[in-house]
Amino acid sequence: MTTWNELEAKSLRTRNNPSRSVPVGGLAAPKGGAGPERALVHHLYLHLPFCAHRCGYCDFVTVLGGRGQDGAYVDALLAELQLEHEALAEPPETIFLGGGTPTFTDPAQLARLLAALPPTQELTVEANPETITPALAALLREHGVNRLSLGVQSFQPHLLEVLERRATPQVLQAAFRTAREAGFDNVSLDLIYGIPGQSEADLHADLAATLALEPEHVSCYELEAKPGTRFTRAHGDALAFQAEAMEGYFELVVATLTSAGYRWYETANFCRTEADRDLRAHHNLAYWLGRDYLGVGVGAVSTIGGLRWRNAPSLPRYVAALGRGEAPPREPEPLDEATKARERILLGLRLDEPLSTAGLTDVLDLDAVERLERLNLVQRSAAAAELTLTRRGRFLGGGVTAELLA
Repeated sequence: MTTWNELEAKSLRTRNNPSRSVPVGGLAAPKGGAGPERALVHHLYLHLPFCAHRCGYCDFVTVLGGRGQDGAYVDALLAELQLEHEALAEPPETIFLGGGTPTFTDPAQLARLLAALPPTQELTVEANPETITPALAALLREHGVNRLSLGVQSFQPHLLEVLERRATPQVLQAAFRTAREAGFDNVSLDLIYGIPGQSEADLHADLAATLALEPEHVSCYELEAKPGTRFTRAHGDALAFQAEAMEGYFELVVATLTSAGYRWYETANFCRTEADRDLRAHHNLAYWLGRDYLGVGVGAVSTIGGLRWRNAPSLPRYVAALGRGEAPPREPEPLDEATKARERILLGLRLDEPLSTAGLTDVLDLDAVERLERLNLVQRSAAAAELTLTRRGRFLGGGVTAELLA
């Protein structure tokens, strides 16, 4: 069985860092402010870490509860955004609020944050379905949110229980209806496959339930559970069993969604095709295309020019530093040209569009390109200097891209 390589699998489940498995370097952390040497960035991510409950498989920066801390945290977010405002284009193209559970944040504080954001073409908020009420959906719409990403994961009660999700299938469907009634016409649903105890029939049922709702976008991820976590300790044998079924599950997901008219535009992402709207997730598309982005919030990642940095994941240190008017503690990583080129290949070949190889030939194994072309795993356009994975190559994913790297 062929699976995605470690870097690619980890990148699937990140919020705003598509390359977090790259080790952090030793460059001095930026002190805030863009400075004239930084190019303007068009993509902004804000991390809202608060959650009612931490699911066993989750490895994001989360804070349980948070009631009473929301106000100070939003103050800190806005302070960091002000420190880095010179880096951000006016207006940015996309803004994404991830978590955690952004919609678990106190509504008044969430409204205050949204009201302070600049206008943008795509403003996405992630939400757990059980948090979506008519009042909250209306609040989001009133403050310019035009794309909602619902963390469904599964419609099967026994699988929701395994994942420690709190919503029921009825709540999941009600949340989607509430979003529609509030005027959301761009809704994405997240699904997970490879869940302990999941059968092929369960996955069929999840896909059928998803298609019945007719969302504009579907993200469908292979479950990744870190070794040594309570989730892997509780479900280790079942996870090993599911690993053998992943390839078949992936093929089923792609076949089902593409047959229903969805565009398989990225390894784990699908969108409806409409004549007057491009329904791809444009914020995430920026990561896959190797564009710079600014991330604010505890644990958030930024990549600007030749530098990537990650805010330290300590909430008290984050809030305290910004309360003093300082940038939060950061873990910096300088990016040399070879690293950026490798990431451009690893992420760019996840897309259904040709990847320009201009500037990338030093990290491409040209003998491997020819060999994989003969095996019908890649297509190359010498005239346009472009590379694309074939349909078969896309199913093999990271195994193919790893071969391409010199």
